[in-house]
Amino acid sequence: MCGIWALFGSDECLSVQCTNAMKIAHRGPDAFRFENVNGFTNCCFGFHRLAIVDQLYGMQPLRVKKFPYLWLCYNGEIYNHKRLKEHFGFDYQTRVDGEILLHLYDRFGIEKMATLLDGVFAFILLDTANRKVFLGRDTYGVRPMFKLLTDNGFLAVCSEAKGLTEITHCMSEPAKITPFPPGHYEVFDLKLNGKVESTLLDRFHSCTDKPKHAEYDDAEELGKGFALETVKSNIRILFENAVRKRLMAHRRIGCLLSGGLDSSLVAATLVKLAKEQELQYPIQTFAIGAEDSPDIIAARKVAAHIGSEHHEVSFTPEEAIKAIEDVIIHLESYDITTVRASVGMYLVSKYIQEKTDSVVIFSGEGSDELTQGYIYFHKAPSPKAGAEESVRLLKELYLFDALRADRTTAAHGLELRVPFLDHRFTAYYLSLPEEMRVPKDGVEKHLLRDAFSGLNLLPNEILWRRKEAFSDGMTSMKKSWYTFLQEHIESKINDAQLEKAAEQFSYNPPTTKEGFFIRQVFEKHYPGRCDWTPHYWMPRWIKATDPSARTLSIYKPEKDQ
Repeated sequence: MCGIWALFGSDECLSVQCTNAMKIAHRGPDAFRFENVNGFTNCCFGFHRLAIVDQLYGMQPLRVKKFPYLWLCYNGEIYNHKRLKEHFGFDYQTRVDGEILLHLYDRFGIEKMATLLDGVFAFILLDTANRKVFLGRDTYGVRPMFKLLTDNGFLAVCSEAKGLTEITHCMSEPAKITPFPPGHYEVFDLKLNGKVESTLLDRFHSCTDKPKHAEYDDAEELGKGFALETVKSNIRILFENAVRKRLMAHRRIGCLLSGGLDSSLVAATLVKLAKEQELQYPIQTFAIGAEDSPDIIAARKVAAHIGSEHHEVSFTPEEAIKAIEDVIIHLESYDITTVRASVGMYLVSKYIQEKTDSVVIFSGEGSDELTQGYIYFHKAPSPKAGAEESVRLLKELYLFDALRADRTTAAHGLELRVPFLDHRFTAYYLSLPEEMRVPKDGVEKHLLRDAFSGLNLLPNEILWRRKEAFSDGMTSMKKSWYTFLQEHIESKINDAQLEKAAEQFSYNPPTTKEGFFIRQVFEKHYPGRCDWTPHYWMPRWIKATDPSARTLSIYKPEKDQ
């Protein structure tokens, strides 16, 4: 996890540039560099480093003697960089995984370079010899990147939108800050007059594409066909390999553990592989919630079963409510379910940063979207509709759950790793017959659960534990976080305010007091940036007025009965 920032075609003063770059300092607490490009007076880079691989040579912009005309600023991990290096015979100057981008670009060009990468990344690559800038982002947008491009030829790029907002205040024309689309690359020409011109935007990966980098992966040979036992074996092989390749780190590894299926599978597999690779420390797992919360109880059972060094993080509803404003600032979003679910992840990340030495944090994000884990999938009108909804959710991850997971961990200088969004794993799962992927016997994610059944990887009660809304699972059996939050908001927002919500907020007008409250906080810090949230996350196929699973008729919470 790092923070990248760059300006091209700018004559802004150095102090203004540095001020903007420092707004994402939380992403890289280990070191900072600000550098102007030699011979390009209107180009500069800012980089905040979180040192994970090659602590000696990992500063950026990354440059090597073989390619003096290339400047690279990137945030991410390229998991197959060693295989690519060996296959093509590249001679590395550093041990930095990102160096592979320079070699691939020089030999093959930007498009093939992007298709060969197995990992999560956002990159800015400057080719001074050809006066071009290239931007690219991973398939699901696990690593964030925003851009600002004006009609008069000014380009600014940053890991988070907040690093670009002040720049727009100094400009004579309106400038829109937009998220760079996942799975795409874009080419910009640097004109001799110092201005920037965009020449191409193209997709190199879609979540349904078969990965072109597969021959450079470490995965075992998969069985052919769709016989159930073959499919289950392939799921196990690909998932285990997804976790294994993400062990690439020189810093301590930990794992978020809610006690639900997804995080439990990640944690159990992580502990198993760490023992096989003889890591010099036990894997730490982290659960957050009230002492009697369903998540805490379930996570405790998982940790005991897998033998992790377990940490339980408690918090009060008052602490959670107090954190909401900071959470919204880091998220740069006013989506209701994103904000609500981010509070617990933000607080547990804060604990990890302050109380432990774990820096690389595994998590279960992406599974619900991929394996049809949300409760409303029970109401899908057909297997085809469920499969299409799964793809839609995956394509929008960068706006919601991937955004939440990145910002809440990066806020505290942690690096997030999400095995369920491994491109080989997701491409295989999405290639399975639609009928295999639907909820079965009243249980969501039935195929995923069945694939790991009978292995003693997890306690059976955890493997088949039904879906629990995250914001419900972490709070007391006596009273949920959802209920505490609604009571607090009821004291802050009155009926008259909500009635006039559409007048005050014409774009995505809030329809609930909670939505109004969150929108007020967002507008306080990011006025005029409501388009950063294009729409609210909301369940399909049911008449839902709130994104919370607990408002659905098909949800049976374990509390407040």
